Amino acid sequence: MKRILLVEDEENFGSLLKNYLELSNYSTTWCKTGTEAYSVFAQNEFDLCILDIMLPHMDGFTLAKKIRNQNKSIPLFFLTAKNSKVDIKEGYGVGADDYLTKPFDTEILLLKISALFNRAPKRSNSAIADQYEFGIFSFIPKDRMLNSALKSAKLSPKESSLLELLCSYKNDIMPRKEALEKIWNEDNYFTKRSMDVYIAKLRKHLSIDPNVTIDTFHQTGFQLRIKSE
Repeated sequence: MKRILLVEDEENFGSLLKNYLELSNYSTTWCKTGTEAYSVFAQNEFDLCILDIMLPHMDGFTLAKKIRNQNKSIPLFFLTAKNSKVDIKEGYGVGADDYLTKPFDTEILLLKISALFNRAPKRSNSAIADQYEFGIFSFIPKDRMLNSALKSAKLSPKESSLLELLCSYKNDIMPRKEALEKIWNEDNYFTKRSMDVYIAKLRKHLSIDPNVTIDTFHQTGFQLRIKSE
């Protein structure tokens, strides 16, 4: 079931839309303010964000920018009464994939949501790339070698698998759950702690390049961040 973050401050409309989306087989989390929505987004995984623009505490444009900075690939959809050309241009300018003005036809809304999911990039990690280049590093998964001009290191099997998955999500968030299921084959307290240990080991390997970091997103995942890209 696809997961939608719905951000709408109007009580009746938000409740109706949440129910409609859930009846259409979308798992929907509804937030009423921009700040609440960003906090929820940072701690959970979603497949689509539907945003109003006129929100308390943080407007939809600002929220979209913050979401897009954290996740460059998640579809963003503005659903709003703001229908001027200036607003629509700004919506697309901050990273929206689509823009629909109120009032709207619910069938059109579902078609647009379906179209966004269908054209969203399908990420595949089944094939091993021959080599990943980032910062000063060259990583060869087949040999488990992390090379740089300063030093080379032979990674352990789990270090290598974890770094490979991080590389496939470079500058985007690697979901914690995906890593646990792919590498540890289990998602529980002990495997989570084990993964944290291996993340710390990878950070130590990468610490020789200050432009390369592994950032933590609480309860969501990790991001291999290349600051120069």
